[in-house]
Amino acid sequence: QLEFITPFQLYFNPDLIFRKFQIWRLITNFLFFGPLGFSFFFNMIFLYRYCRMLEEGSFRGRTADFVFMFLFGGFLMTLFGLFASLFFLGQAFTIMLVYVWSRRNPYIRMNFFGLLNFQAPFLPWVLMGFSLLLGNSIIIDLLGIAVGHIYYFLEDVFPNQPGGKKLLLTPGFLKMVFDTPEEDPNYNPLPEDRPENQPRDQDQNQQLHPQ
Repeated sequence: QLEFITPFQLYFNPDLIFRKFQIWRLITNFLFFGPLGFSFFFNMIFLYRYCRMLEEGSFRGRTADFVFMFLFGGFLMTLFGLFASLFFLGQAFTIMLVYVWSRRNPYIRMNFFGLLNFQAPFLPWVLMGFSLLLGNSIIIDLLGIAVGHIYYFLEDVFPNQPGGKKLLLTPGFLKMVFDTPEEDPNYNPLPEDRPENQPRDQDQNQQLHPQ
């Protein structure tokens, strides 16, 4: 935003990555969300909110698994980017986090800016429709949904099927670096993650707009 660097130095370009060895583009293309504006702040809010809820919810005490999800999702998106004209993948990454969270919290009821009520699993599709209304391409959203579904299926669905097994195994060096066996005595779970708020027959309303 201060124009010390330009988006042209950040975007995903396989030719510059592999021929000019500008390896940083593999990471920086996930970090640019466009100029300051509604779309930028919208992405920041969702990235922060659902990244935090995953980290403090289903990935509580499993930081290495959380990092591995980042690496797995980023790897699949990068592979797709090699065959499509996609320059920035940050929004797809955000949608992936939203998708994984929504599938792991299927009974939470949500409210979209006071206009639409729905169950959490529909959230990624609602966001895709909202992106379409803003005039953005939905290819990025579809990519995030697809990668999120692949991760969710391999991690949560397939291992529980007859004859299924866990295919996504977090490397040992990630566990050694990120996981700590000690429990934080000062940890205060988010309201939606507290046991008393988890019954299936109890609707939970969440506002998507910032409080």
